[in-house]
Amino acid sequence: RGRIAPGVYENMSPERYHADDSLSASGMKTLLPPGCPALYRYERDNPKPPKKVFDFGHAAHRFVLGAGEDLATIHADNWTTKAARADARAARDDGYVPLLAADMEKAEAMAAVVHQHPIAGALFRGGRPELSLFWIDLETDVRLRARIDWANDPSESRLILGDYKTTNSVDLEAIEKSIYNYGYHVQDAQYRAAARACWLGDEDTVMVFVFQSKEPPFLVRVVQLELNALRLGRAKRAAAIEKFAECQRTNTWPGYDDVTYAALPAW
Repeated sequence: RGRIAPGVYENMSPERYHADDSLSASGMKTLLPPGCPALYRYERDNPKPPKKVFDFGHAAHRFVLGAGEDLATIHADNWTTKAARADARAARDDGYVPLLAADMEKAEAMAAVVHQHPIAGALFRGGRPELSLFWIDLETDVRLRARIDWANDPSESRLILGDYKTTNSVDLEAIEKSIYNYGYHVQDAQYRAAARACWLGDEDTVMVFVFQSKEPPFLVRVVQLELNALRLGRAKRAAAIEKFAECQRTNTWPGYDDVTYAALPAW
């Protein structure tokens, strides 16, 4: 279906969004160490099949945002029976994310907690969910994309971008580790740039992460990144765009092609 033209799109399917060959925040993470361009190119050319480990997160997103991938309830206690696995395959073939009934109820309960939270509940009201943004970097001509969980209505204030994450723990130390490991600081930089490039927001656009524990009582923690994290995110994003532009220009996607000096572990 060809490349997607620059702009803001609502109700775009995940398959259409991810199939575009533009550079996303997750792609930036793969391009940079500990990843490399060769790994990025391989994963683009060989998309991974859906993993059950991500299905619960998709369901929670659906209930929290009121938008996202369609769900199918599998009425079984577990995935050990042939019937349950067959129902799951049929659901995926029809474009649904299959989830056991107990997990579906759990995702609904988590969403209820988010909506009752004094900050997160207000954040995910009065805006637009699941916006797909595409634009071109003016300095490098690299095509970029971002898929924003939630954008508020900025008519009465500045633009606020909300991003919902399910996690094992909302302890602040665990969240800070996740931010670094999963490159959420790069995502922050990419999404703010997307909002500016697509004329949704200005320089005062802010991004807010909503982390929620997957275990009762499904605690919620709302997080904004501090200044040093924002600076590092912008720097890594810029480096990834430059690397991507170089790889496209030379049509080379190198791996680990030099000698690396290795030290002993800190312990």
